[in-house]
Amino acid sequence: MWEIYTAFPAEALLGFILGGLVVNFAPGQDMFFATACGINGGPRAGAMAGLGAGIGVVWHVTLAALGLSALMVAHPAALEVIRWAGAAYLAWLAVKAWRAGSSGGDGRGIVNPWKAIARGFVSNALNPKPVLFILAFLPQFTNPAYGPVWQQIVALGSIFAFTGTIVTMGYGLLAGYLGRSLLSRMGAVNKVAAVMFGGLAAKLALS
Repeated sequence: MWEIYTAFPAEALLGFILGGLVVNFAPGQDMFFATACGINGGPRAGAMAGLGAGIGVVWHVTLAALGLSALMVAHPAALEVIRWAGAAYLAWLAVKAWRAGSSGGDGRGIVNPWKAIARGFVSNALNPKPVLFILAFLPQFTNPAYGPVWQQIVALGSIFAFTGTIVTMGYGLLAGYLGRSLLSRMGAVNKVAAVMFGGLAAKLALS
């Protein structure tokens, strides 16, 4: 698998990581759940909720690796369709993030850390949004010259899952220490995320 990582051009890998971090940091369902767990159950519960959400991302990546490579081999033109769908989806995320307020969800978290892991996983695994992002974003960085497509999806997906897990656990951990004051700063984060989502959409559409 290390050969797959080293096969990617440095600039392409950096672009993928930065794009993934935009999604990781943008307030969303996983972040609000981890934050609520941190507020109600303390730093450990918040961090474990983020870990559970990260495991859910691994589930989505596994499904993508099983299906995307077969799709791309059978129908090469499908990548073009995915590219435009991805650009439209990122543009929609930009609009939604810009319009979003400074809070989200119902504010309820889970106090028990182990239950927080389970709930975080189920919440992410049943959420269609990560599926859309993975289908729209990951294939843009694959190239048959780098090796088997499914291995590339696994390699890129593992990076996205790792950064997402660290970021979401960080949100939950901070919420455990900072409490509800963290939610009051989400409005500014949403605006920054909107601009970055818009840039990613434009880049994807023009590439």
